[in-house]
Amino acid sequence: MLRRSLLALGAALPAIGAARAQPNYPVKPVRLVVGYTPGGGNDLIARIVAAKLQDKLGQPVVVDNKPGAQSIVAAEIVARAAPDGYTLLIAPSGPMTINPAVYGKLPYDPVKDFAPISLLAEFPLLLAVGAGQPVKSVKELVEFARANPKLANYASSATPFQLAAELFNQRTGSSFQHIPFRGSGDAVQAVVSGQVLMTISDSGPMAGPMDGGKLRALAITTAKRPPAFPDVPTFAESGIADMEIELWTGIVAPAGTPAEIIEHLQDAISDTIDMPAVHNALEAINVDPRATTVKEFRELIASDIARWKAVAGKANIKLD
Repeated sequence: MLRRSLLALGAALPAIGAARAQPNYPVKPVRLVVGYTPGGGNDLIARIVAAKLQDKLGQPVVVDNKPGAQSIVAAEIVARAAPDGYTLLIAPSGPMTINPAVYGKLPYDPVKDFAPISLLAEFPLLLAVGAGQPVKSVKELVEFARANPKLANYASSATPFQLAAELFNQRTGSSFQHIPFRGSGDAVQAVVSGQVLMTISDSGPMAGPMDGGKLRALAITTAKRPPAFPDVPTFAESGIADMEIELWTGIVAPAGTPAEIIEHLQDAISDTIDMPAVHNALEAINVDPRATTVKEFRELIASDIARWKAVAGKANIKLD
């Protein structure tokens, strides 16, 4: 009888240990800081994920928009927040890997000040020209630009798109000049109207003009043609190597957040991204759902910082 009791107790110990390993978290609402205005791509991703993540966590996940300065404002808020898992940052490529490449000084360090949790989504970029332009391929675009240097320019509304266009310059030996715009819609409209020759941007603001026959996509930055754009060749198919670009959005916590909380959040986020409703909602806004391990996300941040620093340095892009 005693032996049976001891065996039963021994069998129960692992379960007891596992239960104790679970953090007492969360016990109050979780704040998800977004460095952009409501209605934009990163805000939509945040709200789609937050709506279901709160079911997994058992507490409300509140989206808090803090736009300003290429998401520097939001990043600084979270970097200085208590490392308790209750203040998290929607962390896109911009503040995590692009800003370090173009700013000599930032009020946060994307590597030292944050604990990566998981990726949420990735999205490729499209190179497009106005439908009225006399070019129908990347090769023709490069040749046209060389023959008409005064017309060789590109519209860009954000630093990630500018760096993508500069990478294109470097890979093709071209000299497309940067024409800045405040928003992606304005940049795309300038290309549609013929005011600017081309743009490299996310597909969101391009979808309407492309469907309406006003914009012609020449290439996409994915390794293979995605189902959403089966007729758009990749840069590799167009003869341009090393133009694979996936911008992304993830979630990070302040550095020093306990490992058990990070693991709990990563598990909850991974389960959330796998939900059909979340998967479908993200695909509907032209992004590819993708959850990662903490290690995978950390390595992605490091490799992208190195890549974009090299591009920005060669193009002499500085925003100080």
